[in-house]
Amino acid sequence: MDDHDTQARKAADFRALHDRGPFVIPNPWDAGSARVFEALGFKALATTSSAFAFTLGRLDGGVTLDELVEHVRSLDRASSLPVSVDLENGYGPEPADAAEAITRAAEAGAVGGSIEDFDPAGHLYDREHATERVAAARAAADKLSFPFTLTARAENHIRGNPDLDDTIARLQAYEGAGADVLYAPGLRSGDEIRAVVAATSKPLNVLAGTGLSMREIADAGGTRVSVGGALAWVAVAAMASAAEEIRDTGDFSSLAAEPPLDEWFGPG
Repeated sequence: MDDHDTQARKAADFRALHDRGPFVIPNPWDAGSARVFEALGFKALATTSSAFAFTLGRLDGGVTLDELVEHVRSLDRASSLPVSVDLENGYGPEPADAAEAITRAAEAGAVGGSIEDFDPAGHLYDREHATERVAAARAAADKLSFPFTLTARAENHIRGNPDLDDTIARLQAYEGAGADVLYAPGLRSGDEIRAVVAATSKPLNVLAGTGLSMREIADAGGTRVSVGGALAWVAVAAMASAAEEIRDTGDFSSLAAEPPLDEWFGPG
């Protein structure tokens, strides 16, 4: 099977997951974590902008599109799973920027990607402009030779404007512009998820948190559940805790962990 056939197969598999749902899509931050998630039985992967930025010693938003493309390529090579990409705001404010981000992610092996409506300069795009950006991303995706799954993100809940009516209006507009999946990170309850699901017809991605279980999200109508950078922060917190214990007490007992790398990675 050549690279094009492989990508087309991954794209079809990714679409089918949304049809079957609900499912969890974990967020690897490097090739090793991608291989672990595959070995643990997950069926698709999504990048996380914050955790990838951490691997470069930067804060979220501090990565270039060129760097992200290489990251996507490394995840795609490391795993046989479909990869969807957190493309932030498309690495530019204009519709053409969103379109280019989709094209370049696909060229690196991705079969899905998200465009958000928040500008790193510190403001939400107005709804009309944000919708134009989604439409441009859709047009770019439609030029590909496989079904690229486009996710449109309404960021207001995590950007100081937790207005559910505005969230729904934005997601409805993005659905009309061609988004395959809708995403409003920061939905806080099953009732909020139900309200979005009732007002739209596309699969809804929900950002996992400590307040809702998978069952509660599924019962409310969520289709896809991602964790963002949270699993990376679990790993980083464990590392920092062990290092602090070594620094403060000279106790090396925390280094006894022996993850089953041979089992996870297999031969080669």
